[in-house]
Amino acid sequence: MGYLLLATNNQAKVREYRSLLENIPFELVTLAERGITTVVEETGDSLEENARLKAVLLAGESQLLSLADDSGLEVDALGGEPGRLSARYAGEGASDRDRISYLLKRLEKVPWDIRSARFRCVIALAMPGGEVNLCSGECRGFITFEPKGGGGFGYDPVFYLPELGKTMAELSLEEKNRVSHRGQAARKARQLLEKMALNLPA
Repeated sequence: MGYLLLATNNQAKVREYRSLLENIPFELVTLAERGITTVVEETGDSLEENARLKAVLLAGESQLLSLADDSGLEVDALGGEPGRLSARYAGEGASDRDRISYLLKRLEKVPWDIRSARFRCVIALAMPGGEVNLCSGECRGFITFEPKGGGGFGYDPVFYLPELGKTMAELSLEEKNRVSHRGQAARKARQLLEKMALNLPA
């Protein structure tokens, strides 16, 4: 069995991927478990570029098949902001709570019917030799007027899913994985990983 490096230091994201990729024919390892402390600057102009950048660099450093993602919240009333800058929307070092507060302030006078938004996720699977495959997922909803729910992370407490009548943060991990942008992208990545495993030397 080969290894798959989860190229993120976000422990909430690691937990989601361990659930989403359960029973794949690879052993999942983290940056911390491999003693990798490299921080990859997200200098790309898109989610795709940033995911690719992280996966390629860390695959080269670790010499392992590596999975990296970049995800973002795109709010229609804000012209697609924060997008690829979602993690830095309220400035460097801001907490999830800070980012949510800043987003809600930007939407203070925006009525419910035009608070539509989408979460997007792009996963990059990179081989040490440089080959990269991209998988993407998208989830549509609305931005609430105040946070609700204690699960998830990031903007989950203000991302409302009309078909479920809950915010992303009110879902169990299993429910979230079924409908989320990351869940959709991970299911595509799982299919690729299962094909890759067939080509590994016995």
